[in-house]
Amino acid sequence: MTKEEALFKYILRIADTNLILGHRLSEWIGHAPMMEEELALGNVALDLIGQANSLLQYAAKVEEKNKTEDDLAYLRNEREFYNTLLSEQPNRDFGFTIVRQLLNDAFNIHFLEELTKSSDATLAGLAAKAHKEALYHFRHSSAWTERLGDGTEESKNKVQNALNELWRFTDELFEMNEVDEILLKEKIAVDLKAIKPKFEKTINEILQRTTLNKPEKAFMQRGSRDGKHTEHLGFLLAEMQHLHRAIPDVTW
Repeated sequence: MTKEEALFKYILRIADTNLILGHRLSEWIGHAPMMEEELALGNVALDLIGQANSLLQYAAKVEEKNKTEDDLAYLRNEREFYNTLLSEQPNRDFGFTIVRQLLNDAFNIHFLEELTKSSDATLAGLAAKAHKEALYHFRHSSAWTERLGDGTEESKNKVQNALNELWRFTDELFEMNEVDEILLKEKIAVDLKAIKPKFEKTINEILQRTTLNKPEKAFMQRGSRDGKHTEHLGFLLAEMQHLHRAIPDVTW
């Protein structure tokens, strides 16, 4: 694998996670439990999709195959996506969405901070802007986790059940492969093993302020680094890509 091929996959890994998670959050529009949360979740979704757009533009430039960000978003199939398994999990209920977002945000605030130090100036610049947004996202998801975790018995149970189910996708956030090895030598990528303790510390601090418990043992599910996903991604892509595929080259 060349440096350019590794960089292309690395950018897709970040962009795809933002795109898919942004799409998931957009599904709350018209269905959120209150108007303020509809606006909040919609704004977070816009941030993530905006980040994905910029990253996919850069990925298209790196690949040099005359593709656009729209081509990469709407014309790849499931096995060509590298988003985390965590990001593609369905919304289910509000508590489930909040816990999914918390785990993603707790990772992002540390990952993006380190990515700002990348020797790749474009990635570093995009990370600097995204990190500011990630801090706001984390403030929102952590506040709601505390509120629901110390709320009613029903809200606590829903959030705890969500944490128990979603925890199995957290190890994959720190999985490294040949892509990372190549780019670490070039000081482009982030050493994911180094930020895992920071992620765990952040999650532990949130849970200590609630009556929630971190799962002690869980089967850890992986696969996205190789384009292998849960059954949920295929249905999401069918919905997200339908219009672009139905009317090729459409302009607005």
